[in-house]
Amino acid sequence: MIEVLLADDQGLVRAGFRSILDDEADITVVGEAADGARAVSACRELRPDVALLDVRMPGMDGLEAARRITADPRLDRVRVVILTTFDLDEYVYGALRAGATGFLLKDTEPAELIHAVRVAARGDALITPSVTRRLIGEFAGRAQAPAPGPRLGSLTVREREVMLLVAAGLSNDEVAARLVLSPATAKTHVSRIMSKLDVRDRSQLVILAYESGMVSPRWMRPGS
Repeated sequence: MIEVLLADDQGLVRAGFRSILDDEADITVVGEAADGARAVSACRELRPDVALLDVRMPGMDGLEAARRITADPRLDRVRVVILTTFDLDEYVYGALRAGATGFLLKDTEPAELIHAVRVAARGDALITPSVTRRLIGEFAGRAQAPAPGPRLGSLTVREREVMLLVAAGLSNDEVAARLVLSPATAKTHVSRIMSKLDVRDRSQLVILAYESGMVSPRWMRPGS
């Protein structure tokens, strides 16, 4: 059973998301919060699999809540997904850098919400070429991030190929098909890359690829 925490300052939004998610046999909403501070506390108490956090909440916002959740070693199994009204929200980029697994638009279709929760729960990132790459490309140049150092030099040629495809938004199965590998081999490559680069998940891997200059927003155009 996938346990979810909902954090949004609008009760109607929480009620709508709860209704959608609780209808699924493998998903249950275990708690709600109306601000970031309560979301962090609820995560520490309930240890959900997935925390859906609104960006803009009173007091502590979703960005700061995401930072605190992902920085807490006791919550290393909690996957944070940010909810936003806009598909190009600078706060969302900050949340991804803070360790969030991905983001969703608040007007997303119910099926997409359900899929996103399942994807996050299994540890995959919500990386899509059509939306997330636009967001990262828009804000990566503004971000003040430390240089990645020599870590990228530790990657093999094949691992760099895999990382480029992950940065373009491809899933493990799509990476496998592109490079003529088995899905298991592609997954192993991704895991090794994340271990070598000391990143939490695929979202962090994508951001590192952009911030290091390994790829640019124009590297792979939409629809290519």
